[in-house]
Amino acid sequence: MDEQRHNEQNYIVGLGEVLFDCLPSGKQLGGAPANFAFHASQFGLHGIAVSAIGADELGAEVKHLLSEKLLDFHLEEVAYPTGTVQVTLSTGGIPTYDICLGVAYDNIPFTPTMAEIAHNTCCVCFGSLAQRTEVSRNSIMQFLKEVPADALKVFDINLRQNWYSREVVEASLMQCNVLKLNDEEISTLAAMLSLDDVPIPTADHPLALTDIDIPCRTLISKYGISTVILTCGVNGSFVLTANEASYLPTPKVQVADTVGAGDSFTGAFCAALLSGKPIAEAHRLGVEVSAYVCTQNGAMPTLPPLLTNLQK
Repeated sequence: MDEQRHNEQNYIVGLGEVLFDCLPSGKQLGGAPANFAFHASQFGLHGIAVSAIGADELGAEVKHLLSEKLLDFHLEEVAYPTGTVQVTLSTGGIPTYDICLGVAYDNIPFTPTMAEIAHNTCCVCFGSLAQRTEVSRNSIMQFLKEVPADALKVFDINLRQNWYSREVVEASLMQCNVLKLNDEEISTLAAMLSLDDVPIPTADHPLALTDIDIPCRTLISKYGISTVILTCGVNGSFVLTANEASYLPTPKVQVADTVGAGDSFTGAFCAALLSGKPIAEAHRLGVEVSAYVCTQNGAMPTLPPLLTNLQK
């Protein structure tokens, strides 16, 4: 991170894993929080990736690539290898992940510099994956406690393989005011937390508002969440608050891969909210940005100016 410190609440933080997605086409820089920070930064906001890397070639490459993308970062160097994920893609571009354990982002220390970043944060996005170990989980929770009370705290749940638990999920729900999840994760979460049943979606029977309205509003009331974002792939997306519900279909595009599409949705959505846009406009922007990212390879493509102009 630049040595200059900022005394205003202006950081848009991606907190958690930074890693390389090893795709059939080659390795791509990724990790949901870093993806989020990058996409938010494309709207002129001060995005910053906060994580840990190893003292290895991949760690040096992470710094180089983030610098090339003009994304600010604070990456603690630890005695573990930089994270990697083996990604395989279906014929429709849908990713499956094989996530390595015992890597740098499993061992993020909480430092005075991280506390300073937290104190000057207006939006932070975190997930469940980097909380699979006690060290990083404690650091993430401490960071969230240091963030100003009026900041957006986005729990992008990202349930991967078996790297999550009810304890971690509930603690995170208590800390967030925005929850982001997909159609498979809402079914898992409903079963985990004994909410009203949510059917597992299929191609013939995608989720409808009637399937998710009560469970989502239960989450809002029980955990004090202001907004639930539910993405359903090709079957559209929902955004729910205590008083409103928005649904938008997914644009039909030529898909290259869907890696990072959800993170770009969240980054664009939060950028719009922070600029004063209403929920419906933030939702629309998230849909348009994620659709564009699906047409590109990798999780961090540069967005066209038409999409990043929040003044229109």
